[in-house]
Amino acid sequence: MQEITRVFDLLSYNKANYQYKDVLAYKVNGKWANYNINDFIRISDQVSRGLIKRGIQKGDKVAIMSDNRPEWNFCDFGIMQIGATQVPMYPTLAETDIQFILKDAEVKVIFVSNKDLHDKVSKIAEAAEYDIAIYTFDVVEGVPHWLEITEGIDTANVNLDDYRSKIGGDDLLTLIYTSGTTGTPKGVMLTHKNLLSNIEASSKLYPDGVKRALSFLPLSHIFERMVVYMYFYLGVSVYYAESLDTIVQNLTEVKPHCFTTVPRLLEKVYDKIVSKGHELTGIKKSLFFWALNLGLKYEVDGANGWWYETQLKLARKLIFSKWREALGGEVMLIVSGGAALQERLARVFWGAGIKVLEGYGLTETSPVIAVNGPRKGEIKFGTVGKPLFNVEVKIAEDGEILCKGPSLMKGYYKRPDATEESITDGWFHTGDIGTLEGGFLAITDRKKEFFKTAGGKYVAPQVLENKFKESIYIEQVIVVGENRRFPSALIIPNFEKIGEWARLHGIQETDHEKLIKDKKVYEKIWSEVDRLNEGFGKWEKVKKIALLAKEFTIDGGELTPKLSLRRKVILNNYKDLIEALYKDEENHDHY
Repeated sequence: MQEITRVFDLLSYNKANYQYKDVLAYKVNGKWANYNINDFIRISDQVSRGLIKRGIQKGDKVAIMSDNRPEWNFCDFGIMQIGATQVPMYPTLAETDIQFILKDAEVKVIFVSNKDLHDKVSKIAEAAEYDIAIYTFDVVEGVPHWLEITEGIDTANVNLDDYRSKIGGDDLLTLIYTSGTTGTPKGVMLTHKNLLSNIEASSKLYPDGVKRALSFLPLSHIFERMVVYMYFYLGVSVYYAESLDTIVQNLTEVKPHCFTTVPRLLEKVYDKIVSKGHELTGIKKSLFFWALNLGLKYEVDGANGWWYETQLKLARKLIFSKWREALGGEVMLIVSGGAALQERLARVFWGAGIKVLEGYGLTETSPVIAVNGPRKGEIKFGTVGKPLFNVEVKIAEDGEILCKGPSLMKGYYKRPDATEESITDGWFHTGDIGTLEGGFLAITDRKKEFFKTAGGKYVAPQVLENKFKESIYIEQVIVVGENRRFPSALIIPNFEKIGEWARLHGIQETDHEKLIKDKKVYEKIWSEVDRLNEGFGKWEKVKKIALLAKEFTIDGGELTPKLSLRRKVILNNYKDLIEALYKDEENHDHY
């Protein structure tokens, strides 16, 4: 069997071991367009030759800023097999982040999906006087199209094997920028070996019958990118969903055997199913909630006994079969990552015969550290599973999760200080607190200040908080949103300033409790937040606020002696208010 030592070896491996027409598929004008492995190799090779013709050399940085589509993969492989480094950029990045990444990575060429992104990047590059070539995947009049890079190339003049032969497993494959607590992105350096080690270990979770996958999580994130590489390794067809809005339709068209997701999507699927259950009447409604309650009590490996299993068999036939149909009817497993999955959701989906596997990892670890598996002894609810066979995990004295292994990054780009801080004696400090029991890893807390939304996006709350405090009407603020769909904020107004404003607008109230309940006061504070939200990425923006009448204090235990927020204490003190903020998302003016 052919040895795979660089990620681009996956293409020749796929060609030698599998023959199927839809390695990649994407909807064009309402119809699925398929690419086989020969198409994939031919187009990627042409991109490589085009980049060489443009003067791109080993070690140069080439960026891709696009939603998922086959062109993303063609350019990715075209970049990597000449030894250049691919820099993925999320399409909704804030301008300041785009500017920082282009400069820090010294990007020479960037592929973008459409006109809007072309204009955005072009404006930033022009203002900063960066010399950068921009190509679009969509056809845009007067703008260089990505296929132009492949035009007029004499294939005979460029032997790509000469380039491939100079690339080793320890060479840099990609540079992925992640937001730190300070808000300044750090470039994570990942090698071919990093990704391949994670692909090899993660692939063991997938049973033989998996042949079709739907992909909708962004390729700009390491989770989906590694998984898609793994699909090429396993001979699985990758179908890209048109958008997040069309996932339900695409599931019924593709009938995937597997897909990766973030918990938020599973929450939405579950909520939709339950709301439909409430619309039922009579015996149908009774049966639905009988099955649902049965699913919520699910234990693996028949631990609930024969009577439960007998009832579950019936529930799967009568009720849960419809859940499976909603996911295309043929799903064998779903991998959930990016944020914590509610234990009740894992139980109910497993009860329904849909295996949801929760995992855990970071960009710095390529990304999977631990993941639950589909077979007996591989799953434990409330945990992120067992560490991969080639990853070592230990818990530090302060409870922090440390790991080491071949998937651990080379370091942070141009940041030896940050690398040294995060890696000690080969052990990477994840910044998360957890426990290891019976081989299963559980995440119990976050050591880092920044948090992840339910969509798996990092948010640095301090950066937002500092920005909001620029308003004369805002005294104190805490941004919340761990594992939630979007960030929200608890705000203590500057009562002197808001009081002055209120009197000018005919509000004579001086009692703080009553003042924060006034609709005009609330709207004034919201307008300040809305204004200061500008410049942040879409996922970082605060979508909801609640006003508080009392300041956070040292005596109240909400501030440290240095006046830093004690987040855990505040979250606990105001947990009911925070829950209320997220309870009715749809009927809020600012959502």
